Amino acid sequence: MDAFANPWRGHGLPADRLPSDLPFPAADAGPPLALLARCPAAAATPLTQAPALAGRFGLAGLAVKDERGRMGLGSFKALGAAYVIAHLAAAAGGRLEGETFATASAGNHGLSVAAGARVFGARAVVFIAASVPESFAARLAAEGAEVVRAGADYAASMAAAERSAAQNGWTLLSDSSWPGYVELPHRLMEGYLVMAQEIAEAAEEPPSHVFLQAGVGGMAAAVAALLRRAWGEAPHIAVVEPALAPALIESVRAGRPVVSEGGESAMGRLDCKEPSLIALAGLARDADSFLTITEEEAAAALPVLAAAGFETSASGGAGLAALMALAEHADADSDRARVRELLGLGPRSRALCILSEGA
Repeated sequence: MDAFANPWRGHGLPADRLPSDLPFPAADAGPPLALLARCPAAAATPLTQAPALAGRFGLAGLAVKDERGRMGLGSFKALGAAYVIAHLAAAAGGRLEGETFATASAGNHGLSVAAGARVFGARAVVFIAASVPESFAARLAAEGAEVVRAGADYAASMAAAERSAAQNGWTLLSDSSWPGYVELPHRLMEGYLVMAQEIAEAAEEPPSHVFLQAGVGGMAAAVAALLRRAWGEAPHIAVVEPALAPALIESVRAGRPVVSEGGESAMGRLDCKEPSLIALAGLARDADSFLTITEEEAAAALPVLAAAGFETSASGGAGLAALMALAEHADADSDRARVRELLGLGPRSRALCILSEGA
């Protein structure tokens, strides 16, 4: 486990380290909540207390935001791309016939694009890498997407999606952002504020610690922005990444965007080697610390979470896995003890984690 205290907390990276026109994440859940109110599949997901896990992890309390039932798509991503498409449809009078949305996906983002396109009469083309299981390709097809295999990894499938969108006049709908591509991902992150607002309203009091798993960082940055607005400086916000994909921690450590290197992680939805620039800007301002967990630490948590009623994937449970890793053998492990001290994590701490997807 690696950990780094964020030196940019409160003010963000220096202005000359990011594009001058880059926006910070939105923090007002009003617009997505207003649009979501028109969706018959929309409903808040539960914020569940987990006292048994809290005891095992050496905490006074633990709340888990359970996104496995979100709008029938099985993850928080249902609030992202589908919201962007719904917003475009509302501006166009309700339908998007003749429009095509292209994206690359290693998981739930593609399902959100496919579902949103289907509902509003558009077409979705989802590019997936060779490593993506055929079962997921079938789920995409069942949502109405045209599935295209392209490349050995996510980066290659993303490049193929970009090329095809440019060649065919399609709308590229990525959940990441880069120079010159910020408007749609900024809107997409705005959709995630719905989940954060539900957390703020359901929590009886602010937790002392919030653990947010991250790939490109969109969900973590959106949630952090709203919780800072709702709860101020009180919670310690920690961002959790795979050790094989440390894009955010290395970028914050370097004080500029960094493309990380590493092998393929079993935390597939978090296996992103390059951060979203909007997310990086927001997290450099709002997060207190950044952590990485190993493949072994992520895997060890899964049976423990399943036994507690929180069956999920290595990606979906990464925040909880970090808590478990910090609790296991902390007295005898000087590195874990150091990280707990860095986070101010102790027996009086009350943590909040997000279970971001099903198994």
